[in-house]
Amino acid sequence: MKIRLALRLARVVVHLVAGLATSALAFPLVSLRTRERLTRRWSRKLLGLCRVSVEQTSGAPVLEHALIVANHVSWLDIFVINALHPCRFVAKAEIRSWPVLGWLAAAAGTVFIARGNRRELRHIFKGLVTVLQEGQRVALFPEGTTAQQGQVLPFHANLFEAAVDARVAVQPYALSYVDAAGAFHPSVDYVGETTFVDSLFTILQGPPVAARLQCLAPIDAAGAHRRELAQAAQDAVAAALRSDM
Repeated sequence: MKIRLALRLARVVVHLVAGLATSALAFPLVSLRTRERLTRRWSRKLLGLCRVSVEQTSGAPVLEHALIVANHVSWLDIFVINALHPCRFVAKAEIRSWPVLGWLAAAAGTVFIARGNRRELRHIFKGLVTVLQEGQRVALFPEGTTAQQGQVLPFHANLFEAAVDARVAVQPYALSYVDAAGAFHPSVDYVGETTFVDSLFTILQGPPVAARLQCLAPIDAAGAHRRELAQAAQDAVAAALRSDM
């Protein structure tokens, strides 16, 4: 078992190093579409090395240009979404400190937000509006932290205003991770005092994981209030998670 775990960890480390090289050498030179293709391929391989398969369940068509909002379960979430539909992410500043993955997330264009920094939030908000107006897809986790599987914490409304100002739709995504029996997978829980390293080892040692991503019906942001959008998105994700189990 220890040898098997060591081999899995070694493969992940090699893949992370390859990702660092790609981000440093290729990303500055290639187009957005090429970056998205490289990000999708790299994310799929990372998940495969962690024995996480990705499945997009039936749902609404994926918008190419929208503000994507999803429930937050694990550090895997970013890579599950990127494995299917690469996005520019907005994430909490703690992710930037993750070993290697934090640097890779930054290189892929993730914007990090420090809690309680209102001045920084205003600056980031303006940047999000610009990126959305340029036709890119931006994703964020409006709960602001990870939750136990099956639970959806209240969605913070602040950044939903970016969709209103940019005149783009909000598209909710529902994320879940299940085992072979279709129950929520215990290895994926990333709450409390669990560290990134603890979580990585738990996933590598545990049974295979099936990640499910359901893209839900878009919500028109035209003329809407940010709190209305946040509540509608939260309700849609919660309903999708209930019906998926």
